[in-house]
Amino acid sequence: MHTMKQIEAFFNHRHQLGVKPGLERMQQLLALLGHPEKRLNAVHIAGTNGKGSTAAFVKQGLQASGYQVGVFTSPSLHGIRGYIYVEEEPISEQAFLKVWEKVYPAVQELDQKNQSPTEFEILTAIAFFYFVTNVDIAVIEAGMGGREDTTNCIIPLVSIITSVSKDHMAFLGQTIPEIALHKAGIIKQGVPVVIGQLQLAAKEVIIQEAEAKEAPVYQLGLHFHYQSLPSKEWNHMEWNLPYTKGAAFKLKLYGEHQLANASLALMALHLIQQKGCIIQVSKLPTAFFDVQLEGRFELVSQHPIIILDGAHNPAGIRAFIDTLEKVFPYQERQLLFAAFKDKAIDEMMIPLTGKFSEIYLTTFDHPRAASISEMKKISLPSMKTINSWENAISKMSDPNTVYCITGSLHFISIVRSYLLSKNK
Repeated sequence: MHTMKQIEAFFNHRHQLGVKPGLERMQQLLALLGHPEKRLNAVHIAGTNGKGSTAAFVKQGLQASGYQVGVFTSPSLHGIRGYIYVEEEPISEQAFLKVWEKVYPAVQELDQKNQSPTEFEILTAIAFFYFVTNVDIAVIEAGMGGREDTTNCIIPLVSIITSVSKDHMAFLGQTIPEIALHKAGIIKQGVPVVIGQLQLAAKEVIIQEAEAKEAPVYQLGLHFHYQSLPSKEWNHMEWNLPYTKGAAFKLKLYGEHQLANASLALMALHLIQQKGCIIQVSKLPTAFFDVQLEGRFELVSQHPIIILDGAHNPAGIRAFIDTLEKVFPYQERQLLFAAFKDKAIDEMMIPLTGKFSEIYLTTFDHPRAASISEMKKISLPSMKTINSWENAISKMSDPNTVYCITGSLHFISIVRSYLLSKNK
């Protein structure tokens, strides 16, 4: 019997395999486990941004309707168990260890055939194996892209593509149509797909794939709609299908993009209901209001105000700035920023200029983190560098300033743990 410490050491070593696109190893691993993915009721979500929020809304709506719901999400803010959630909590240590003892022999068998599964492939298999006997419905986020993603072995009740913009370009391609082709890969034969308001170049690729798979497409702004409503305190909207009376929703999550994410989730729940599942529609407004997300425009300190947001690509940065200007339009603002070096950091910096009195670039402990010297090479004249993000946080003390920390979600998870431990 392994311990969690031994398993964590295994995953740290396995991390060296990196990303290996393709589904061959994943399919072999699942076959050795008796194909749990074939017995899974699931919602599959891909998209450059918005997956985590949309998954949270779908999960909350299903829970409110009486279902036991699992979520497979990435990246994790809580170690290896944080990829796999049941209801509100990561999979328990005991449950993880139990599943591990079933999955590990299959991993060893593939290792002996020189078909070593990656860290993420193993985690995906663990999630599928656990969910099939422990939840009614699983909400599965694609890790990267879609077509060759480890999660793309399921036939879901409904697929969702939230957005398409530039990210992970070393693996997914340099252009929007190339990236869209990867996202479109989650579309399955005859399975309805819900899509956000996409650029024309992305939409054309996705609709072409859906037509080839005879998958009905439901597009935000065409087949269902939301209208933002004025509200002093909450994010407020009216959602409706054509020729139906609108339903009002208030969200604790800030930002216009969260109204769009909630709308996608509502359409998905409507389609799940059409497939014969019972959805308690009257409970959805309360369920959606209760959704809160770690590291997504999250207020982690009131005195002083400190906001964490995992805006890890150019589109995410633009959504973050748009939300910030609506929520804190007149206050002085400062920013602390760190990111992975394989991201489009130069493109992320442009929308930040002119929005903060001070911008500090830093680094963090991770092999993919951009170093201070790398940050200096691409920084704009108004930006400063600071070697220690802990020192930067220690200087956040002005009660009249809004302090923002953004960039890599991994960076945000480290900072979040640090701030919460300080506040205890």
